[in-house]
Amino acid sequence: MSASTSAPTRDRLRIAIQKSGRLADPARSLLAACGLSWRQSRDKLFCFGESLPVDLLLVRDDDIPGLIADGVCDLGVVGLNELDEQAKARRQLGLADAYQPLRGLGFGQCRLMIAVPEEWDWQGVQMLQGRRIATSYPAILAAWLKEKGVDAQVVELSGSVEIAPKLGTAELICDLVSSGATLAANQLKPVETLLESEAVLAGPARELDDARGGLMAMLLRRMDGLSKVQDRKLLMFSAAEESVDALSRLLPDAEPLLRLPGQDGAGVRLQTMCNGALSWQRLEELERAGAQDLMVLAVEKSLV
Repeated sequence: MSASTSAPTRDRLRIAIQKSGRLADPARSLLAACGLSWRQSRDKLFCFGESLPVDLLLVRDDDIPGLIADGVCDLGVVGLNELDEQAKARRQLGLADAYQPLRGLGFGQCRLMIAVPEEWDWQGVQMLQGRRIATSYPAILAAWLKEKGVDAQVVELSGSVEIAPKLGTAELICDLVSSGATLAANQLKPVETLLESEAVLAGPARELDDARGGLMAMLLRRMDGLSKVQDRKLLMFSAAEESVDALSRLLPDAEPLLRLPGQDGAGVRLQTMCNGALSWQRLEELERAGAQDLMVLAVEKSLV
């Protein structure tokens, strides 16, 4: 287990992401959308930032929290499940927190769940008393069992957790669940959720007080801007003055309507930023209420 050390003074921000795996491509796409570009080394383990002084380390997912703790990198894109497991393991050893989730990134969603054989008639967590539970997340599971007041044996496995009941290693499991297909294939069913997980941007527990602090703040601002525009659409239309109030009532999740001069002085041009879905049905409702020349535009970037 890595111990937290004071990070060295650097003028370049260093971000660790998965070299390969389900978070690798979405992480690169997100960072590229934030305006970052790189030149990759021959060994394909390091990417030198060209557009900004922000470099990438390409590593294993479970190495990322330790790299942040040791000051080798400043930020990391990692599953919340892995970050939380290692954070709880550190606390069990009496070590101080060395990293924290800074932003949820909206991809890599899954759940850490208790799964039992399909034939079990699940009656609640009391059924776990005295049982053997196989998992790759022993620290999270142990903390959850303690919170529930359940005395069960945690059997730590590094892989193929779902076959533990068939092998007799454990009676049930605690594992990540996405679609549930793997559980069903092994005659297991999910019954309790321990953690709702997704990819997160993780950073150090302490603020960076050198040039990297400014780079981190800029990157977080850009990420927040991207997050804001994901479901935002610019809606533009024209209408008669007497229809404006009714149209405004049909847009409760939008910003106040901005009035623009109408063509040839006829009516008004209106525009607003909508935060919800703009379905065909919704646009047709607006049209029936008096909206004309409706136009919906995607928002690519926003700093507000």
